[in-house]
Amino acid sequence: MKNYFDLTGQVAVVTGCSTGLGVQMAKALANQGAKIVAIARRKELIEAVAKEIADTYKVEAVGIQCDITDTDRVNAVVDEILAKFGRIDILINNAGTGAVAPAEDITDDQFYNEINIDMFGSFRMARAIAKKAMIPAKYGRIINIASMYGMVGNAEIPTIAYHTSKGGVVNFTRAAAAELAPYNITVNCICPGYFYTELTTAVLDTDMFKAFANSHVPMKRYGREGELNAGAIFLASDEASYVTGVILPIDGGYTCV
Repeated sequence: MKNYFDLTGQVAVVTGCSTGLGVQMAKALANQGAKIVAIARRKELIEAVAKEIADTYKVEAVGIQCDITDTDRVNAVVDEILAKFGRIDILINNAGTGAVAPAEDITDDQFYNEINIDMFGSFRMARAIAKKAMIPAKYGRIINIASMYGMVGNAEIPTIAYHTSKGGVVNFTRAAAAELAPYNITVNCICPGYFYTELTTAVLDTDMFKAFANSHVPMKRYGREGELNAGAIFLASDEASYVTGVILPIDGGYTCV
Protein backbone atom coordinates (compact mmCIF):
# COMPACT_ATOMS: atom_id res chain seq x y z
CA MET A 1 0.00 0.00 0.00
CA LYS A 2 1.19 3.50 -0.82
CA ASN A 3 1.92 5.93 1.99
CA TYR A 4 0.59 9.11 0.42
CA PHE A 5 2.38 11.32 2.91
CA ASP A 6 5.79 9.65 3.00
CA LEU A 7 8.55 12.26 3.42
CA THR A 8 11.47 9.85 3.69
CA GLY A 9 14.76 11.45 2.62
CA GLN A 10 13.37 14.96 2.47
CA VAL A 11 14.90 17.76 4.53
CA ALA A 12 12.55 20.00 6.50
CA VAL A 13 13.55 23.29 8.11
CA VAL A 14 11.28 24.45 10.94
CA THR A 15 11.74 27.88 12.52
CA GLY A 16 10.55 28.70 16.00
CA CYS A 17 11.33 25.08 16.78
CA SER A 18 12.40 25.35 20.40
CA THR A 19 8.96 24.85 21.98
CA GLY A 20 5.27 24.48 21.24
CA LEU A 21 3.72 24.30 17.81
CA GLY A 22 7.03 24.30 15.94
CA VAL A 23 8.24 21.25 17.84
CA GLN A 24 4.91 19.48 17.31
CA MET A 25 5.05 20.01 13.54
CA ALA A 26 8.73 19.02 13.36
CA LYS A 27 7.91 15.75 15.13
CA ALA A 28 5.00 15.15 12.76
CA LEU A 29 7.26 15.54 9.72
CA ALA A 30 9.91 13.34 11.34
CA ASN A 31 7.26 10.69 11.92
CA GLN A 32 6.75 10.67 8.14
CA GLY A 33 10.49 10.17 7.60
CA ALA A 34 11.77 13.72 7.03
CA LYS A 35 15.15 14.86 8.27
CA ILE A 36 14.68 17.86 10.56
CA VAL A 37 16.56 21.12 10.97
CA ALA A 38 15.24 22.85 14.08
CA ILE A 39 15.89 26.59 14.06
CA ALA A 40 15.44 29.05 16.91
CA ARG A 41 17.42 31.55 18.98
CA ARG A 42 17.82 29.42 22.10
CA LYS A 43 20.65 27.01 21.35
CA GLU A 44 20.22 24.64 24.27
CA LEU A 45 16.51 24.15 23.54
CA ILE A 46 16.86 23.38 19.83
CA GLU A 47 19.71 20.98 20.49
CA ALA A 48 17.51 19.14 22.97
CA VAL A 49 14.62 19.11 20.50
CA ALA A 50 16.86 17.75 17.73
CA LYS A 51 18.18 14.99 19.99
CA GLU A 52 14.69 13.98 21.07
CA ILE A 53 13.49 13.85 17.44
CA ALA A 54 16.51 11.82 16.31
CA ASP A 55 16.16 9.37 19.20
CA THR A 56 12.39 8.97 18.89
CA TYR A 57 11.87 8.91 15.12
CA LYS A 58 15.26 7.53 14.00
CA VAL A 59 15.85 10.31 11.48
CA GLU A 60 18.70 12.80 11.18
CA ALA A 61 17.92 15.96 13.13
CA VAL A 62 20.05 18.98 13.95
CA GLY A 63 19.45 22.19 15.86
CA ILE A 64 20.91 25.39 14.45
CA GLN A 65 20.82 28.69 16.29
CA CYS A 66 19.51 31.55 14.15
CA ASP A 67 17.94 34.94 14.64
CA ILE A 68 15.65 35.32 11.64
CA THR A 69 15.86 39.12 11.85
CA ASP A 70 19.54 38.86 10.82
CA THR A 71 19.77 38.50 7.03
CA ASP A 72 23.45 37.54 7.01
CA ARG A 73 22.87 34.85 9.62
CA VAL A 74 19.86 33.48 7.73
CA ASN A 75 21.92 33.19 4.55
CA ALA A 76 24.80 31.55 6.42
CA VAL A 77 22.46 29.03 8.06
CA VAL A 78 20.95 28.04 4.71
CA ASP A 79 24.47 27.51 3.35
CA GLU A 80 25.28 25.39 6.42
CA ILE A 81 22.21 23.23 5.90
CA LEU A 82 23.00 22.71 2.23
CA ALA A 83 26.59 21.81 3.06
CA LYS A 84 25.35 19.12 5.45
CA PHE A 85 22.32 17.73 3.63
CA GLY A 86 22.66 18.93 0.04
CA ARG A 87 18.99 19.88 -0.20
CA ILE A 88 16.09 21.65 1.50
CA ASP A 89 12.67 20.39 0.48
CA ILE A 90 10.34 21.83 3.12
CA LEU A 91 10.30 25.09 5.05
CA ILE A 92 7.87 25.75 7.88
CA ASN A 93 8.00 29.43 8.85
CA ASN A 94 6.73 29.19 12.40
CA ALA A 95 8.81 31.71 14.38
CA GLY A 96 6.84 34.64 15.74
CA THR A 97 6.06 36.92 18.63
CA GLY A 98 3.02 38.76 19.99
CA ALA A 99 2.93 42.37 21.14
CA VAL A 100 -0.09 43.39 23.24
CA ALA A 101 -0.96 47.09 23.50
CA PRO A 102 -3.88 49.33 22.50
CA ALA A 103 -3.66 50.69 18.96
CA GLU A 104 -3.29 54.25 20.23
CA ASP A 105 -0.46 53.35 22.62
CA ILE A 106 1.65 50.74 20.87
CA THR A 107 5.18 52.00 20.29
CA ASP A 108 7.10 52.15 17.05
CA ASP A 109 9.56 49.60 18.43
CA GLN A 110 6.81 47.16 19.38
CA PHE A 111 5.14 47.44 15.99
CA TYR A 112 8.40 47.18 14.06
CA ASN A 113 9.58 44.19 16.08
CA GLU A 114 6.35 42.34 15.30
CA ILE A 115 6.68 42.98 11.58
CA ASN A 116 10.41 42.22 11.59
CA ILE A 117 9.98 38.80 13.18
CA ASP A 118 6.61 37.52 12.01
CA MET A 119 6.48 38.85 8.47
CA PHE A 120 9.97 39.94 7.40
CA GLY A 121 11.56 36.98 9.20
CA SER A 122 9.37 34.56 7.25
CA PHE A 123 10.29 36.36 4.04
CA ARG A 124 14.02 36.22 4.83
CA MET A 125 13.90 32.47 5.34
CA ALA A 126 11.75 31.84 2.27
CA ARG A 127 13.90 34.09 0.07
CA ALA A 128 17.17 32.41 1.05
CA ILE A 129 15.87 28.85 0.85
CA ALA A 130 14.01 29.41 -2.41
CA LYS A 131 17.02 31.02 -4.07
CA LYS A 132 19.72 28.69 -2.78
CA ALA A 133 17.90 25.36 -2.63
CA MET A 134 14.39 25.12 -4.05
CA ILE A 135 14.65 27.04 -7.32
CA PRO A 136 17.81 25.15 -8.37
CA ALA A 137 16.11 21.86 -7.47
CA LYS A 138 12.83 22.85 -9.16
CA TYR A 139 11.01 21.62 -6.07
CA GLY A 140 9.88 22.94 -2.72
CA ARG A 141 7.18 23.20 -0.10
CA ILE A 142 6.95 26.45 1.88
CA ILE A 143 4.42 26.56 4.71
CA ASN A 144 3.91 29.85 6.51
CA ILE A 145 2.31 29.82 9.94
CA ALA A 146 0.16 32.93 10.29
CA SER A 147 -2.93 33.09 12.52
CA MET A 148 -6.66 33.34 12.22
CA TYR A 149 -5.95 36.89 13.40
CA GLY A 150 -4.27 37.42 10.04
CA MET A 151 -7.73 37.00 8.52
CA VAL A 152 -9.96 38.88 10.96
CA GLY A 153 -9.78 41.50 13.69
CA ASN A 154 -10.71 41.02 17.32
CA ALA A 155 -12.23 43.20 20.01
CA GLU A 156 -11.12 41.15 23.02
CA ILE A 157 -7.34 41.71 23.20
CA PRO A 158 -5.48 44.72 21.72
CA THR A 159 -3.03 43.07 19.32
CA ILE A 160 -3.06 45.30 16.25
CA ALA A 161 0.62 44.73 15.43
CA TYR A 162 0.11 40.97 15.52
CA HIS A 163 -2.93 41.23 13.24
CA THR A 164 -0.98 43.43 10.84
CA SER A 165 2.05 41.17 10.64
CA LYS A 166 0.04 37.97 10.29
CA GLY A 167 -2.16 39.60 7.64
CA GLY A 168 1.06 40.39 5.81
CA VAL A 169 2.11 36.74 6.05
CA VAL A 170 -1.22 35.71 4.52
CA ASN A 171 -0.80 37.86 1.43
CA PHE A 172 2.95 37.24 1.24
CA THR A 173 1.92 33.59 0.89
CA ARG A 174 -0.32 34.34 -2.08
CA ALA A 175 2.28 36.52 -3.79
CA ALA A 176 5.09 34.01 -3.28
CA ALA A 177 2.85 31.17 -4.47
CA ALA A 178 2.23 32.99 -7.74
CA GLU A 179 5.89 33.86 -8.31
CA LEU A 180 7.39 30.51 -7.35
CA ALA A 181 4.85 28.23 -9.06
CA PRO A 182 6.90 27.97 -12.28
CA TYR A 183 9.68 26.36 -10.23
CA ASN A 184 7.39 23.64 -8.83
CA ILE A 185 7.46 25.33 -5.42
CA THR A 186 4.21 25.53 -3.51
CA VAL A 187 3.62 28.20 -0.87
CA ASN A 188 0.74 27.79 1.55
CA CYS A 189 -0.34 29.21 4.88
CA ILE A 190 -1.79 27.68 8.03
CA CYS A 191 -3.80 30.04 10.26
CA PRO A 192 -4.08 28.51 13.73
CA GLY A 193 -6.78 29.47 16.18
CA TYR A 194 -6.32 29.31 19.93
CA PHE A 195 -3.53 26.90 20.84
CA TYR A 196 -1.39 26.77 23.95
CA THR A 197 2.09 28.22 23.38
CA GLU A 198 4.60 30.16 25.46
CA LEU A 199 2.98 33.38 24.23
CA THR A 200 -0.64 32.40 24.83
CA THR A 201 -0.84 30.22 27.93
CA ALA A 202 -1.24 33.01 30.48
CA VAL A 203 -4.19 34.49 28.55
CA LEU A 204 -5.86 31.22 27.56
CA ASP A 205 -5.91 30.02 31.16
CA THR A 206 -7.96 32.97 32.42
CA ASP A 207 -11.65 32.45 33.16
CA MET A 208 -12.45 35.49 31.04
CA PHE A 209 -10.83 34.06 27.93
CA LYS A 210 -12.21 30.57 28.45
CA ALA A 211 -15.68 32.11 28.50
CA PHE A 212 -14.89 34.15 25.40
CA ALA A 213 -13.66 31.09 23.47
CA ASN A 214 -16.68 29.09 24.54
CA SER A 215 -18.97 31.72 23.04
CA HIS A 216 -16.94 32.51 19.91
CA VAL A 217 -15.39 29.19 18.81
CA PRO A 218 -18.03 26.89 17.31
CA MET A 219 -16.23 23.80 18.65
CA LYS A 220 -16.23 25.46 22.11
CA ARG A 221 -12.64 24.64 22.97
CA TYR A 222 -9.02 25.49 22.24
CA GLY A 223 -6.93 23.54 19.77
CA ARG A 224 -5.25 20.44 21.19
CA GLU A 225 -1.66 19.35 20.84
CA GLY A 226 -1.14 17.79 17.42
CA GLU A 227 -4.18 19.30 15.71
CA LEU A 228 -2.02 21.36 13.33
CA ASN A 229 -0.03 18.33 12.26
CA ALA A 230 -2.36 16.95 9.59
CA GLY A 231 -2.38 20.30 7.78
CA ALA A 232 1.41 20.58 7.92
CA ILE A 233 1.96 17.01 6.70
CA PHE A 234 -0.50 17.41 3.83
CA LEU A 235 0.94 20.72 2.61
CA ALA A 236 4.50 19.36 2.90
CA SER A 237 3.74 16.25 0.86
CA ASP A 238 4.23 15.41 -2.81
CA GLU A 239 0.50 14.73 -2.95
CA ALA A 240 -0.19 18.46 -2.47
CA SER A 241 1.64 19.33 -5.69
CA TYR A 242 -1.36 21.26 -7.11
CA VAL A 243 -2.16 23.08 -3.88
CA THR A 244 -0.60 26.52 -3.65
CA GLY A 245 -1.60 29.94 -2.34
CA VAL A 246 -4.03 28.29 0.07
CA ILE A 247 -4.89 29.92 3.40
CA LEU A 248 -5.91 27.11 5.75
CA PRO A 249 -7.57 28.07 9.05
CA ILE A 250 -7.27 25.44 11.78
CA ASP A 251 -9.33 27.27 14.34
CA GLY A 252 -12.30 25.21 15.47
CA GLY A 253 -14.53 27.24 13.17
CA TYR A 254 -13.71 30.70 14.59
CA THR A 255 -13.38 32.34 11.15
CA CYS A 256 -16.46 30.70 9.64
CA VAL A 257 -18.97 32.64 11.76
